[in-house]
Amino acid sequence: MSETTTIDLPVLGMTCAACVRRVERAVAAAPGVSRAEVNLPLSRARIVLDPAVGSAKSAAAAIRDAGYEVPDDVLDTIGGRGAGEARLAAIARAEQEEARTLRRDATLAIVLAVPLLAIAMAHGIAKSREAMTASVIVQLVLGTIVVLVPGRHYLRRGWIAVAHRSPDMNTLIALGAGTAWLSSTIVAARWLAGPRHHMPEIYFEAGAAIVAFVMIGKLLESRARARLSAAVRGLLSLAPAKAHAIVDGTERDVDAGSLEVGAVIRVRPGERVAADGTVIEGTSAVDEAMLTGESMPVDKDEGSPIYAGTLNGHGPLVVRVARAGADTALARIARAVEDAQGNKAPIAHLADRVSAVFVPAVLAIAALTGAIWLVGGAPLGIALERMVAVLVIACPCALGLATPAAVAVGTARGAELGILFRGGDALETASQIEVVCLDKTGTLTAGTPKVVDGTDDVLRIAAAVEQGSEHPLARAIVAAARERSIDAPDATGVQIVPGGGAHGIVDGRQVRVGSREFVGADAQSPSVDGATRSYVTVDGALAGTISIVDPPAAEARRVVDELRDLRIELVMITGDHEDVARRIAGDVGISRVHAGVKPTGKAQLVEAERTNHRVAMVGDGINDAPALAAADLGVALASGADVAAAAADVTLLRGGIALLPTVFSLARATLRTIRRNLLAAFAYNIVCIPVAAGVLYPWTGWLLSPVLASAAMSLSSVSVLLSSLQLRHASANVTGRG
Repeated sequence: MSETTTIDLPVLGMTCAACVRRVERAVAAAPGVSRAEVNLPLSRARIVLDPAVGSAKSAAAAIRDAGYEVPDDVLDTIGGRGAGEARLAAIARAEQEEARTLRRDATLAIVLAVPLLAIAMAHGIAKSREAMTASVIVQLVLGTIVVLVPGRHYLRRGWIAVAHRSPDMNTLIALGAGTAWLSSTIVAARWLAGPRHHMPEIYFEAGAAIVAFVMIGKLLESRARARLSAAVRGLLSLAPAKAHAIVDGTERDVDAGSLEVGAVIRVRPGERVAADGTVIEGTSAVDEAMLTGESMPVDKDEGSPIYAGTLNGHGPLVVRVARAGADTALARIARAVEDAQGNKAPIAHLADRVSAVFVPAVLAIAALTGAIWLVGGAPLGIALERMVAVLVIACPCALGLATPAAVAVGTARGAELGILFRGGDALETASQIEVVCLDKTGTLTAGTPKVVDGTDDVLRIAAAVEQGSEHPLARAIVAAARERSIDAPDATGVQIVPGGGAHGIVDGRQVRVGSREFVGADAQSPSVDGATRSYVTVDGALAGTISIVDPPAAEARRVVDELRDLRIELVMITGDHEDVARRIAGDVGISRVHAGVKPTGKAQLVEAERTNHRVAMVGDGINDAPALAAADLGVALASGADVAAAAADVTLLRGGIALLPTVFSLARATLRTIRRNLLAAFAYNIVCIPVAAGVLYPWTGWLLSPVLASAAMSLSSVSVLLSSLQLRHASANVTGRG
């Protein structure tokens, strides 16, 4: 089976959930496409295809055949999953052009609709034949221009939707505006050709107002949608467009996107770094807050890693490029935000199912409404007016925007706070978590353990074996040997066993370092109270122990208290000894503790918790990988540089577990917003469609005009977007009970 690739294409012209469904069906039928997901607020289609069978161009052709637009220059930037500046710039240009066209057409519609409404409301003033004739002709001209020029997009897309047997919001708008205009044109033509004794029943203002109000709503939507994608573009804008490349000893400016691995660049004081790499010359302090959240600049000298988008301080640096363009940590974080915004939450499928039958149901209701009014003896004009009002006020736009708008804003806000959600499904799952299992070392503890007891001889051989390990305890042993100026010999055949320790050959002898069970020691040795013991054996005989203390993280107690306030139960799962685990758990306020657990055992404990609860696992993403995968929600702690490698649903970029309560409270706030949006969209249609049909008329004599119906329809979509955008103001201490 050939390998698939994922591409993103902007799709212009979508208005509602029915549009989304039609684009998804059209793309899914294209050659080589195995999956297609369309995001309405971001106007984007995410497509998984087999490049040996299909291509971005064939997928774009399917979208165009369905009646929507894909800008040509975006296709030229497609190259796998790259989230580079060229692709985003092309998408931005296409969106700007669409926005300009929308503003131009909306301005024309408003300028002509306002006098048309004024004339229509004052047509009773016209008493003479000449005045009535002038009024009808002006209304005919103005109404025709508005419906056929600014409204042409809705007429064309509405017809295409009907031709594809998938009517959508464009169909409702086209039928509403088109029916009002066409019936009025026929009446006006007959009146102008006849005796012209009285003012005819014409509704040009209704058709024009429908187009004008819809376009005003779309203008407001376009502004809100631009804010949804600001997080991704804001991240990528941190990387400079130019780099000072050094070629054959000569410095010259080149496009940052053209840099290749191995290239050498100079970063001057006060400039941002153009690519990930390693410092090969110079010393400075670099502000890495945008990646790690660290407020203090990080010292850099020869051999130090450096990342794109970070801000150089006082000294010039020469950097050898290791990753550039879409491969940098910054671009991968931006991609993670894009991925999260594009993925659907499971709750979104409710709107998908409703939209599949919504528009046909509205068309049937509109036809039934017209028939009932005609049977009841109403004139044809009144029956048509009721039909138009029903068609116009129905709003699948709000249904289609309810979920993806909230997901896009919630994930973008999370990224600003230092939280990366993998998608809408991760957000929804996080909102339902009841139990959180936490690793100890590096998660609940500071992650900077220190050796407090151990002889130089034992440290010497232990450091030799542990030099290649990234485990915090191993790093503590190596650091202690360096502090004591102990020269660790080279070790061969080193193997690292997650959850156990490491072993290798040192000075021709087999050395094992790790837990008592791992090294096979027969008895515990005395150590500092509450410290973690690392046992060291040489050729099977116990050579000694090393006592290591890792204090609780400064934020651990507060995080535990806040999670408990969110009614989340806490469990510590660690491979460390019982006494050490109990000491740390007591310090931070956790009562349930599982100690001496191997990585596979952690996964089994998580699975056991899942039998009765929704469970999250929090760990470092390496030794805890099996447990992270076994949990309903995996939360990994990572620096900005290795975020792309974190095997979890959620990644905390900064502050250890400090942001853990925010993960759940922000997720709950997002799901509350989604439910509120869906409830508002459903309630709007349940209430407004019967009112537009005229159910209140027998008791109140009140009828909703098509003009007011179009205004209400536009405002409903805008209200959903504004509701979702409130999540942008969520802070790191946002509460989310319930």
